[in-house]
Amino acid sequence: MRFPEVAPRVMRGVALLALTVASCAGTGAAPRVEGIQTFEVSSRDHVEGNIDYPQDPPVGGAHNPVWQNCGFYDEPVPKETAVHSMEHGAAWITYAPNLSADQVETLQSLAAQPYVLVTPYLDLPTPVVASAWGKQLQVMSAADPQLVAFVDEFANGPQTPEPGAPCDQGVGDPA
Repeated sequence: MRFPEVAPRVMRGVALLALTVASCAGTGAAPRVEGIQTFEVSSRDHVEGNIDYPQDPPVGGAHNPVWQNCGFYDEPVPKETAVHSMEHGAAWITYAPNLSADQVETLQSLAAQPYVLVTPYLDLPTPVVASAWGKQLQVMSAADPQLVAFVDEFANGPQTPEPGAPCDQGVGDPA
């Protein structure tokens, strides 16, 4: 084959490749997280006292008037203050108290990001559960890449009822 006959086909292929790359690059779309459960949350009322939530850990609903400061905690926090943090945009990562030290360290590094709350939680269905307002992901390990994708997508994400509200100046002293 001579070059002039091949060139149009090659150029069409290059153009198609460039269009494909251009349509995928720079969209700003968050990574797709697999295994997410989505729940309807009908209340955002401020209430005092203990609340029974339909999900455990909760994914939203009525909550304490004061929010939990985001960051890492090595002791459980009241779920009612954590839910208020999720209303402000927090991704709340809960972990089994018997999780290995290296996995807890991995979660602690995630808590250094804005709008991330990490706490131990009793009786989880899996060793690590990530929750955001109306969203939840259960994973077997802190090293699961879906956990990072969840934080990237939902920490102060589009589901947040009060995006940009503070995740500090509430209660608690994160480590």
